[in-house]
Amino acid sequence: MTGRTRRDEQVSATREALLDAAERLFAEYGVHAVANRQISLAAGQGNNAAVSYHFGTKMDLVRAVARRHAERIEVGRLRMMAEIGDSADLRDWMACAVRPVTEHLEALGTPSWYARFIAQVTSDPALRADMTEAFAAASPSMEKLQDGLNRCLPDLPPEVHAERAAMTRHLITQMTAERERALADNKQTARASWREAANGLIDAVVALWRAPVTRGD
Repeated sequence: MTGRTRRDEQVSATREALLDAAERLFAEYGVHAVANRQISLAAGQGNNAAVSYHFGTKMDLVRAVARRHAERIEVGRLRMMAEIGDSADLRDWMACAVRPVTEHLEALGTPSWYARFIAQVTSDPALRADMTEAFAAASPSMEKLQDGLNRCLPDLPPEVHAERAAMTRHLITQMTAERERALADNKQTARASWREAANGLIDAVVALWRAPVTRGD
């Protein structure tokens, strides 16, 4: 093994340790409450400048944490979409929104931090726009998901479609974060498994999209 190969492996291991530490700390305390120094210490790095050296700014680190999960979730979503093809069943498309996330969380094991990390960054006004853009770049399948929803609900007004898409994102984000937190704390959960939790979420979001549209006061 050459010295360069060993160096590359060390750099990769350091980056992963920093990502793991940042994800956990951001999930627990929020991005703005955590200093780069704390992340370096939690990752076992004596150099307080490790985050800056490997990632640049804190926002670059946040994007890197989100990206490594989004890419894995995207693989699962693309697989599911290939299986359903041009389905006209709304539940098929809602499953494509929910199950890739819950399957990824199940694969992470317990404890995991990703759902709580996403809940933190998407609820922060200073981060929301940037993270929305980052997720869109890492998840091109979402455009196909929107097309599928449009085919299932052709008469839904665009502004209502956008509103219910936002509701769906919030519901998935908050419910997965709550379940992840309960599992980490060894507390009882409403559903026995991530698969069953996904079933409940899909039931809810399908009902949300099929709800009547009320106009006027």
